[in-house]
Amino acid sequence: MASGFFAVLDDIAVLMDDIAMNTKLAAKKTAGILGDDLAVNAEKSTGFLANREIPVLLAITKGSFINKLIIVPLAFVLQFIYAPAIIWILILGGVYLAYEGAEKIIHAFNNKRSQPSAGEIEVEVELSSQEEKEKIQSAIKTDFILSLEIVIIALGSVIERPVIEQIISVSLVAIIATVGVYGIVALIVKMDDAGFILLKRANNKGPLALLGKTLVLGLPWVIKTLSVIGTIALLLVSGGIFIHHVGWFHHLAEKFSRIPSIIIELICGFAIGSITTLALIFFQYFKKVLTEKK
Repeated sequence: MASGFFAVLDDIAVLMDDIAMNTKLAAKKTAGILGDDLAVNAEKSTGFLANREIPVLLAITKGSFINKLIIVPLAFVLQFIYAPAIIWILILGGVYLAYEGAEKIIHAFNNKRSQPSAGEIEVEVELSSQEEKEKIQSAIKTDFILSLEIVIIALGSVIERPVIEQIISVSLVAIIATVGVYGIVALIVKMDDAGFILLKRANNKGPLALLGKTLVLGLPWVIKTLSVIGTIALLLVSGGIFIHHVGWFHHLAEKFSRIPSIIIELICGFAIGSITTLALIFFQYFKKVLTEKK
C-alpha cells in the first residue's frame, strides 16, 4: 500500500519535472514574439490620463486572459480536428496586424503638419468613455493575434510530448506571458508616479531626487519610443507570419536571402498593411457613392 503511494508520488514528480522542462523550452521559443508583444501592448496601454491608466491596463489584462482561455482549448481542438485551420486564423490575424501597423504610419505622415512644433506643449486630453472602450477593444484584438502566435509556437515546441504535458506546458506559458508582459507594462506606465514619490522622499536633493527626475522626465520619451517600436513590431510580426506560413512569401524571402530577415519581414508587413488600408479606403468610398445614389 505504502509502496504504491510512493510510486504515485514518484510519477507525479517525474511529470512535474517534464512539465517544467517543456515549459522552459516553450518559453525560450516564444521569447522573440514576447518582446514584440511587450512593445505593442505597452504602446496600446499608454495615452490615457493618469487616473485611468491602471483601470485601463486591468481591463486589457482581463481581456488578454479571456483571449488565452479561448485560444488554448481552440488550438488543441483544431490541432486534433484540422491543424491547417490554425494557420489560416493566424494569417488572417497577420493581415489585421499589418493593417494596424501600416495605418499608423500613413496616419502619422498625413497628420505631420498638424503636430505641435518644438515650442508648443502637447496637452493630454481626456478620452470619452466610448473612445476609451474603443482603445481597449483595439488592444484586446491585437493581443488576441499575438497570443495566438505565442500559443502556436509553444504548442509546436512540445507537440511530441504526451497530451497532458502539452496542455499544462502551453497553459503555463500563456499565463506567464500575460502576467509578465502586463506586469512590465504596469511598471512603465507608472514610471512618473514612482519618480514623484522619490522626489518627495528625497526632498528634491541627492541621488534619489536625480533618479526621480529622470523617471518623470523620461516617461514621455519612453512612450514615444514605445509607439515607434510597437508599430515596427506589428509589421515585423505580421511579415513574419506571412513569410513563415505562406509559400509564395517564403520563396520570395529565399530569393532575397542576402537581405537581413528583419528588413524583409518589415517590408512584407508594410506592403500587406498598405494594400489592406487602400482596399478599405476604396471599399468605404464606393459604399459612400452607392449610398448617395440611393
